[in-house]
Amino acid sequence: MPHQAPDLLGQALLDYQHGHHAATLTVQCSAAEDEQLPAAYFFRTLLAMPELERQALDECRGRVLDLGAGAGCHSLELQSRDFQDVRAVDHSTGAVQVMQARGVRQVAQHDIFAPRSAEERPYDTVLMLMNGLGLAGTLEGLDKFLVHARTLLAPDGQLLATSSDISYLYQDEDGALVFNLNGPYYGEVTYTFQYKDQTGEPFPWLFIDATLLEDAARAAGYEVDFLGDDENGQYLVRLTVVGGFEPGI
Repeated sequence: MPHQAPDLLGQALLDYQHGHHAATLTVQCSAAEDEQLPAAYFFRTLLAMPELERQALDECRGRVLDLGAGAGCHSLELQSRDFQDVRAVDHSTGAVQVMQARGVRQVAQHDIFAPRSAEERPYDTVLMLMNGLGLAGTLEGLDKFLVHARTLLAPDGQLLATSSDISYLYQDEDGALVFNLNGPYYGEVTYTFQYKDQTGEPFPWLFIDATLLEDAARAAGYEVDFLGDDENGQYLVRLTVVGGFEPGI
């Protein structure tokens, strides 16, 4: 039998869904100190969401694909606004079970690179929040995803996503940035989840600065509009395919 990594995020979300509201993941990051991530964060309501997330939800239109949907808080908010066609996707089995239990009407389990099925119509909005572009993992993965996303979008469709510039983690005492110029891009980090007595498999995550994202998106044929940012270096971006959807890319 092949080794299967434990779904620690899904376990924490299921525990919270079942009433264990103190469920908390420990997040180990190659670029920062360990952090505690309460499962409750994935269940937040509109008023508890950061301003950039609320802004992104206000920008949604038409058929929506919510990638990396977690416990479905954004999909549920859109459903409450009478969006009739919202599809929530996550790689985590537990997350999918939680979304189904919470009333997300369309839920699927797969990763962000899964092809759109033949019967699945393209989307007017692809939504990637909570530093959602990080799901691409690396700069190479982002280039691959930007090409793939064009096959998901309808004519005049939009990709709404958040990411962050984490260069501040590499500042010395004088405020100068200190990078290993011979190493990987500073925004390519590795995460590991710990939950209860289990440790998950390390996985890559990407934090991409706005300038580099704009270059990559324009090279992939997108128009780029930055819609907002916050004091933590996080930003919201809208990517629109120049000339509309091109099937078969």
